[in-house]
Amino acid sequence: MNMEFERRLAIPAEVKEMYPLTGKMADIVEKKRAEIKSVFEGRLNKLLLIIGPCSADNEESVIDYISRLIPVQEKVKDKILIVPRIYTNKPRTTGAGYKGMLHQPDPSGKPDMFKGIIATRHIHMRAVEETGFVCADEMLYPENYQYLDDVLGYVAVGARSVEDQQHRLTASGIEVPVGMKNPTSGDYSVMMNAILAAQHPHTFIYRGWEVHSEGNPHTHAILRGSTNKHGNNQQNYHYEDLIRLCDFYDERALKNPSVIIDTNHSNSNKNPFEQSRIIMDVLNSARHSERVSKLLKGFMIESYIEDGAQKVGEGIYGKSITDPCLGWEKSEKLIYDIAEKLK
Repeated sequence: MNMEFERRLAIPAEVKEMYPLTGKMADIVEKKRAEIKSVFEGRLNKLLLIIGPCSADNEESVIDYISRLIPVQEKVKDKILIVPRIYTNKPRTTGAGYKGMLHQPDPSGKPDMFKGIIATRHIHMRAVEETGFVCADEMLYPENYQYLDDVLGYVAVGARSVEDQQHRLTASGIEVPVGMKNPTSGDYSVMMNAILAAQHPHTFIYRGWEVHSEGNPHTHAILRGSTNKHGNNQQNYHYEDLIRLCDFYDERALKNPSVIIDTNHSNSNKNPFEQSRIIMDVLNSARHSERVSKLLKGFMIESYIEDGAQKVGEGIYGKSITDPCLGWEKSEKLIYDIAEKLK
């Protein structure tokens, strides 16, 4: 094999012993998970906002950002349920660019997977303990999910992972809602097949074990736009796109039909300032159609303390080092605008 084996990494049980989930924190996680599931089941009439930085590049600024959401959540609690994003690993298919806290706990340093594993659990634990929020992360690597399986409230499977069988099988055994993004091609059938697979029980190999899953009834769609053969972005948040998704759901016997709209990526052409307009457009579609209103469960928003993005090493506090984000002042106003728009 053309690989150099450096060291054995800590198993999930060892990492959890370093940062154990206390009784109070476990109660917070259980309560928040139940609320999030209730939204997807249609029993809780609130809109989910999965909001936060494109990547969790700095623990202090991410916790600072999430702490700012506390009074905002209190003001909109009757209409909105906020789930902060703490995205600790990023899909870098070309090998270039920041790969996230899991790989580089120090963004300007060399990869250190052991420190990265510790850092990702530590930041998620801090969020629960210090802010009372239970957060979302992307499942880039299915085998790493166990390091965080007791603290997460929401999991996303990205556009480049949604067709992978191991992601689908792992999602079928996860206890929290899992959003399946449409692939970069925009093919709805790939996303719907992923949801169908994840909602069914399976027997498969996971981390060297034969495991049995029961199926995840809260697996659902995320529309994030697509890219055509010429490399041009194409949106899929418009009314016609949402009706088409309703039709796809009607054709399949899936539990808890739901969609989250990713307001950045190809839907906004990675222009974070388009996110507000996109949300209002989708909310207007929901007001126009009962089918869309019933299907729509929330939005995914890329937001941080400062507007835009910076290069690794520039050192601007609270400014994204990956995709550009909406700054705090605009984000706070957006949340209140959304609450005002809801019935």
